[in-house]
Amino acid sequence: MVAINSSDPIHAAEDIDGLHENHEIADLLREIAVLLEEQHASEFRLRAYRAAADTIAGLPSPIRALLDHDGITGLVSLPTIGHSTAALVETYLRIGHMPLLDRLRGVANAEAYFTTLPGIGPELSHRIYDTLHVETLPELFAAAKQGRLKEVSGLGRKRIQAIMESLQSRTSSDAAANYADSDKSIPIAELLSIDREYRQKAEDDSLPKVAPKNFNPGKVAWLSILHTHRDNRNYTALYSNTEQAHQRHTTRDWVIIYRDDTDSHGRWTVITSQFGELQGRRIVRGREDECKEYYRNTSDFHQPDADHPPHAELPTKWEEDEGRRGIHG
Repeated sequence: MVAINSSDPIHAAEDIDGLHENHEIADLLREIAVLLEEQHASEFRLRAYRAAADTIAGLPSPIRALLDHDGITGLVSLPTIGHSTAALVETYLRIGHMPLLDRLRGVANAEAYFTTLPGIGPELSHRIYDTLHVETLPELFAAAKQGRLKEVSGLGRKRIQAIMESLQSRTSSDAAANYADSDKSIPIAELLSIDREYRQKAEDDSLPKVAPKNFNPGKVAWLSILHTHRDNRNYTALYSNTEQAHQRHTTRDWVIIYRDDTDSHGRWTVITSQFGELQGRRIVRGREDECKEYYRNTSDFHQPDADHPPHAELPTKWEEDEGRRGIHG
């Protein structure tokens, strides 16, 4: 724990403000636990967030100072604070929002996620979220290192370079690497099983629902949300409610899967393929080759999912050059 000198009035005031901020963060984590309970999440997840809230509320000095001094590693060193919770806290301290809490509330604050970076206003921040499906600075940094910023319309070479430099100075490589690793470490079969579970239960109308803030003028609770687990891995799944999903009429096709547990976190998009040998099959975006291998090893490779016909997919640079729409040929 980093020590702060509070012997003079200025530092004492900073300490007081920091301790108030600790309690604000603790209250937000407790709200996450309440919403997860209402949405039928596992008791283990509820206890984890409540324990983390108690830890942060009981800190003798500001958690912001710990983050500034020791980075994300310092947060994880605290009792009951895992990588996922540490990432939530870091994101809140950087941008003033917890994306997980926004998601559980049915509120998309994507216009605020990246506005602390140079040259990014609310509209571009929302476009980055819609295009790359990232919510935090470490996730954006991982996507940037993979060259994916080029996919976002309105981002030229100079602006991408400025964003990269800012992310380099503000985000640890370890945090970005942890996100990238978690994105690839989960087997395709596991992700597709969560996708099947979500779509079946949504169709059966057996899931709790949230009322999204965006594209929902009547404030109707229509968006089904699933909290499930595989072994010790906790997942949340829901249909995409982004602007692109509405434009492409895929709000009942694109499924976003989130992992939020003590060990790691991640995000995947599952869609119905429109092109090539996987046409009509459910695939994990960005992992098409693995999906091909998965289906080749199953007996129903040549029998597409008839209940979910192909929908427009997100274009890649290669297929834009070829004048095609989709993510594989």
